[in-house]
Amino acid sequence: MNKTLIALSVACLSMTLSAQSMAASSTLETVKARGQLICGVNTAAPGFASVDSKGNWTGLDVDVCRAVAAATLGDASKVKFVPLSSPQRFTALQAGEIDMLARNTSWTMNRDTTTGALFTAVTYYDGQGFMVPKRLNVKSAKQLNGATICVQSGTSSEKSLADFFTTNNMKFKTVVFDTTEATQAAFFSGRCQAYTTDMSDLAGARTNSANPADYDILPEVISKEPLAPAVRRGDDEWYSIVRWSIFAMINAEELGLTKANIDQMKTTDKRPDVQRLVGASEDMGKMLGLDKDWSYRIIKQVGNYGESFEANLGPNSKLGLPRGNNNLWTQGGLLYAPPIR
Repeated sequence: MNKTLIALSVACLSMTLSAQSMAASSTLETVKARGQLICGVNTAAPGFASVDSKGNWTGLDVDVCRAVAAATLGDASKVKFVPLSSPQRFTALQAGEIDMLARNTSWTMNRDTTTGALFTAVTYYDGQGFMVPKRLNVKSAKQLNGATICVQSGTSSEKSLADFFTTNNMKFKTVVFDTTEATQAAFFSGRCQAYTTDMSDLAGARTNSANPADYDILPEVISKEPLAPAVRRGDDEWYSIVRWSIFAMINAEELGLTKANIDQMKTTDKRPDVQRLVGASEDMGKMLGLDKDWSYRIIKQVGNYGESFEANLGPNSKLGLPRGNNNLWTQGGLLYAPPIR
């Protein structure tokens, strides 16, 4: 009798848990029901995420969010951008306040294992550096012994900064702030002798300063900072959607597909890789729970990776950054996406 009761209890518990699991909506279902993707971005990171006086967002991270919206909702404009400080970002992701985090965030072991976040794919290969006022006549980071350095709290920059000075047997003093804006304002007002963050952030900060020519970015790159969007752990389908939306942008550049030529290429370019990417042959979308045109919409509405890089970060943009490591693997860079087949 007792064994029977135990068996029934276990069966009932199993059915209850199963029902709860079925009732829980996936991120894709939540996004579709809402009709909008909620994307966590930086509060102020020119080239990655910034907003103008009219509320228009631009940047590489912004384009990644729009690519996911194009793939899932059919419209790249259906994104709500939520500005987050460094300390806020992972908490907001875990709490379900955002659907994905695209906030020029470094992919590290600690973050990958302790924050509840799952990183998807590297969108920018960066590294940490230093910026100093030109009047100090500092030409190398190894001349910063005893310097006061501005750094943002909750970032990997704090750890890498300490590692660099320890390795080189140097002393330093930090002035720490919670937001990008506060950290940069302190540096430009003269509260610190140096400012440290990712090299791309330094370039953006210098561009936004009152007198960019007054500041030098030192040559040393003191860390590896692979920047990648992240999603919450536990939703494999959503992870795959975000991951392959990024890969679609990279593959599109490699195959020569752009916003301007995709319609022509769809009908004239018979390469199997192209036909799959534009949705003209095999239905690759069903593997992600999406329709056949998911990747076509990304390219048509947002563009390929190279188009986004050139518009937001490249030599002809305000930041004027070279492609460098962020070139395609076929061009000597590190950018390499698995094939869509």
